[in-house]
Amino acid sequence: MYYDDLPLWGFIGKTDGNKLKFYLFKHVNFDVLYNGDQVIEINALGDPNDAVDITDDAAELDVDFTYSVSWYETSTVYQNRMARYTRASLLSVHKKIHWFSFVNSAVILLLLMGLLIAFFFRRLRNDLRMSSSGDDEGEDKEVGWKYVHGDVFRHPQNMSLFCAFLATGAQLLTMAFLLFVLAFVGTLYPYNRGALCTACVMVYALTSVVGGYISASFHSQFEATGWGKTVFLTGILYLGPFFITMSILNTVAVSYGATAGLPFGTIMVVLLICVFLAFPLLILSGIIGYTFRSEFQPPSAPKRHPREIPKLGWYRKTLPQMLLAGLLPSSAVALELHSLYTTFWGYKITTLPAILFVSFVILCLLTAILSIGMTYIQLSVEDHQWWWRTVLRGGSPAIFMFLYSVYFFSRSSMSGILQTSFFFGYTACLCYGIFLILGAVSFCASFVFVCRIYRAVKNE
Repeated sequence: MYYDDLPLWGFIGKTDGNKLKFYLFKHVNFDVLYNGDQVIEINALGDPNDAVDITDDAAELDVDFTYSVSWYETSTVYQNRMARYTRASLLSVHKKIHWFSFVNSAVILLLLMGLLIAFFFRRLRNDLRMSSSGDDEGEDKEVGWKYVHGDVFRHPQNMSLFCAFLATGAQLLTMAFLLFVLAFVGTLYPYNRGALCTACVMVYALTSVVGGYISASFHSQFEATGWGKTVFLTGILYLGPFFITMSILNTVAVSYGATAGLPFGTIMVVLLICVFLAFPLLILSGIIGYTFRSEFQPPSAPKRHPREIPKLGWYRKTLPQMLLAGLLPSSAVALELHSLYTTFWGYKITTLPAILFVSFVILCLLTAILSIGMTYIQLSVEDHQWWWRTVLRGGSPAIFMFLYSVYFFSRSSMSGILQTSFFFGYTACLCYGIFLILGAVSFCASFVFVCRIYRAVKNE
């Protein structure tokens, strides 16, 4: 229960352990602390002396509930009324959980960074040193990733969809960081979910500038035509599935007569924001991105005919690599993921955005590091089709996050079509957004890495 965006907890009954009897409180007293015309704190206390016996399930009871309100003046200012709930999140048991999650994530991150530096970078230096020796022995020992220099910068199939994927991921990443900034400065706080949803809609609309610019500029570096299609796909790649899911869930809520459904007026406001703000910004930024695009000069020009890829083992296929690339990052943030799900669907409230932000940064870093290492391994076996592979590998932690939501749902008390559809519908939208973000992060890390190593070979 919430009042003025303040959460309420309270006991609704009591038990008599000796006689195995259950009692329901009929009277609740609300203690409200106020300062001026602002509510600072509110507590709900059930009256144990005014209770009804509900032990017999078969008996039908008519219960008259009553309540009372007590007002108390306090000197606490309105800006500090959330400090009480933040202190509750800093209790020793909560701090231990957050610290364990942080140490677990940091250890995995340091191990991967150490492995990347000690093994891959060392091996890469040996490869570059071998190519710069200029003798016949060096040529005989030339490694596989150098053989595909004429194919590694060949743009992939479905280039418009690929660029839209990257642009949407970059837009959602920018949106996430802006929401964290708003939380840090105090504009957003976790108890005002209506303000949070409003901020998400407005920030997404404004960050359409990022999506339109990146989609048009990146696409036009490889193909002279088709950038308009890319901008259009950017506009619907996430928003389309989200609106379809929201429409289905809203229909389910209306059919059940639940208050979880959005009012028609709210839906129209969201549509108007998308039509008259998000889409115009998307198109305008796309035109700017195409007009002021930079020219990409690959370290090695693509050959006319693509090189044949050798036969590879099953573990070098896309699905096994997605399994490996998704397992480590998702396991590093598993505890914070549980806290996030309990915030969305349970009784807990996250009051420490800094911890959530650190976990998000660690998740992005782990994804980038794994992407660089696995891209190097892929090119070493002369598999030059790495563009889409990096996106799919990078976004795979989101699949594990959705699978964890299935486990979370099975352990919860949620049931019925309404709760099940809302849980999996909106969780799927959340995980899909994370998939796009991590896929964009993964490709950007691998793209910078590939450009650096082939430019180093060219300089040698």
